[in-house]
Amino acid sequence: MNLNLSEKRVLITGSSKGIGKTIAKTFSAEGCKIALNGRNKNNLIKASSEFDNPVLCKGNMAFEKDAKNVIKKCTKELGGLDILVCNIGSGQSVQPGNENFDEWQKMFSINLWTTTNSVEAAKPFLKLSQGVIVCISSICGIATIKNAPVTYTVAKSALNSYVKSISIPLANHGIRINAIAPGNILFDKSVWDLKQKSDPKGVKKYINENVPLKNFGSPNDIGNLAAYLASPISKFSTGSIWTIDGGQTA
Repeated sequence: MNLNLSEKRVLITGSSKGIGKTIAKTFSAEGCKIALNGRNKNNLIKASSEFDNPVLCKGNMAFEKDAKNVIKKCTKELGGLDILVCNIGSGQSVQPGNENFDEWQKMFSINLWTTTNSVEAAKPFLKLSQGVIVCISSICGIATIKNAPVTYTVAKSALNSYVKSISIPLANHGIRINAIAPGNILFDKSVWDLKQKSDPKGVKKYINENVPLKNFGSPNDIGNLAAYLASPISKFSTGSIWTIDGGQTA
């Protein structure tokens, strides 16, 4: 299927490794012009070797000033912006029941402010292109997953609510926004990769008991859905949370 994404200008936040880098590769394969973002310059340079002349935008999107600088550099070098993928997030937090002020601040900063700062900074440019925003959330934001950190669950729930709510004013400017809520995604050095190496039988038991398809998802699954949601083919979709979890929250 031709997604009609050729020559689209795309910024993927948190794209120097992991799911973000795979999403960037998916858009690159569709013929898009890519801007990579990360906090570590060396990681960005290393990731850039896997792309054809990407724009590198170092900055911490949790900070408003950094977000504005990243968007400024990105749009200057790409000549504008058509697609923004807000990928930054982390579920590494304290165990349920051990929440504290600092942990709440950290998890909202990583899982919500990185998106709101990115969207606010990019909005003037997305208005010009009538662009698209895709946010990477989690099934933790739509269901109570046993043993998932409460701070992460609440932050992702807030992100989902933000996507739904902001979709209405953004639609007035021709901008679409959707979120993807992944379930268990396996890739090199991910949390599930480490768990699988330390307790393969326990991980297999968990997946078999909790995921109807009895398997992990891959970063490619997320990248493909992100490309679809960013394409004109999904032009009637906005304000939606797209679950991709092998049936876990069905």
